[in-house]
Amino acid sequence: MSNSKKKADGTESRSFDLNIERILEGWETCHAIRELIANALDEQALTATRNVEIQQFPGGAWHIRDFGRGLRYEHLTQNENSEKLKNTEKVIGKFGVGLKDALATLNRHGANVVLKSKHGIITLDQRSKSGFSDVITLHAIIRPPDDPGFAGTEVILRGITRAEMQRAKGFFLHFSNELTLDTTRVGAVLQRKLDQPARIYVTGLLVAEEGNFAFSYNIVSLTKRMRNALNRERTNVGRTSYTDRVKDMLLESRSTAVARILADELTKMERGTNCDEVKWTDVAIHACKILNADQKVLFVSSSQIASNPDAIDRAKTDGIRIVSVPDNIAHSLHSIEDVGGNAVRDISAYQTEWNQSFKFEFVAYKDLTAAERKIFDEQKTILALADRLPARVKGIKISKTMRADFSGCDHTQGLWDPALGIIIIRRDQLRSLRTFAGTLLHEVVHACSGYGDVTRGFECELTNIIGKIVATSLS
Repeated sequence: MSNSKKKADGTESRSFDLNIERILEGWETCHAIRELIANALDEQALTATRNVEIQQFPGGAWHIRDFGRGLRYEHLTQNENSEKLKNTEKVIGKFGVGLKDALATLNRHGANVVLKSKHGIITLDQRSKSGFSDVITLHAIIRPPDDPGFAGTEVILRGITRAEMQRAKGFFLHFSNELTLDTTRVGAVLQRKLDQPARIYVTGLLVAEEGNFAFSYNIVSLTKRMRNALNRERTNVGRTSYTDRVKDMLLESRSTAVARILADELTKMERGTNCDEVKWTDVAIHACKILNADQKVLFVSSSQIASNPDAIDRAKTDGIRIVSVPDNIAHSLHSIEDVGGNAVRDISAYQTEWNQSFKFEFVAYKDLTAAERKIFDEQKTILALADRLPARVKGIKISKTMRADFSGCDHTQGLWDPALGIIIIRRDQLRSLRTFAGTLLHEVVHACSGYGDVTRGFECELTNIIGKIVATSLS
């Protein structure tokens, strides 16, 4: 409802009842200014016009200026802005009531407000409600524009301190100088500022802070839950409403900067000082995949480090970075590929790499000494004691060199190589029939059973063969 009056200069002003039924008592001046800035930034985004200007003029008045289409008094009647609802990824606001809330809050705190555009000049006044002289409400006073060619909207605020303006600007990513680490379909991962909590923005507006997040985030693709959580006050937005989008951002990220930070956080899990993001197993695994594609790294648990000290030292010597991860993560990394399609290097993958990197120096039969050939020729007798030679064994070869045992510094005396289908014996085992026979039978057990050393299955197979040998010798 509105009524009109003529001023002494002949210009007509109209009084527009804002019909504000509920005052936001929890809002401070900075929250009201936040809404005015949000409107200006939204108009800039929707019209692709020049940057919003915020400055303090001589005399102390603050000016917030956009260069869009200009505010109309009709905007004071909106409950939802259909244009903004269609462009949720671009804009901050969606409720037209935000402007009225801001004006009411500023009036309550004694600030003077003037809104100027080519469509008119709007100020505030307390007046009687139309038809009810005893009810005083807040009205917008609308006068004709003083510059019909004025571009955009200018908000002039008096009675506002610099601290209040700085607090208001601090709600916006636009003014916060945040460093973007990666941009995804659903939003951006931002570097968290030192000595400050992480910040959660929704289309550039701060809605929450997190004390134990590794990053700040700007969410631009909203879920239904998030839309419902962005209430009129834009406060008390709980973690459950944005957790899914934060996870989505991290899982879609391919940034090595993000992965390195998460990897560092993984190493803190045993001490309990890690950030919350790596508590999400899928995020932790994804970070390992990115890091593996970018760097020479070895992911190991603390128990694997303790049981494979020489292998860990060898990896370090090879220029591989050791990344300690919890047992459940180390287990999940087994036999998976990184984002580049390569195997993630866990302790098993590293052992395979290390094995494949070794080059044997095979010795031909003719190059053995006569004494060595005599012992080597006893292989049929030795294998007869074992009662079998698996069909998968295609031959027995002698090598001058043998790789060191993966988990220790001692060089192995022999090995069964299933890839080549051969048993390889170190040449110095031909010094005596006893050592050659022991090593050969040891590797035959591996070839027969497929079991590794120090396993129950291996020990059972070896015991059986020894029993046969003893029985044969006693008969």
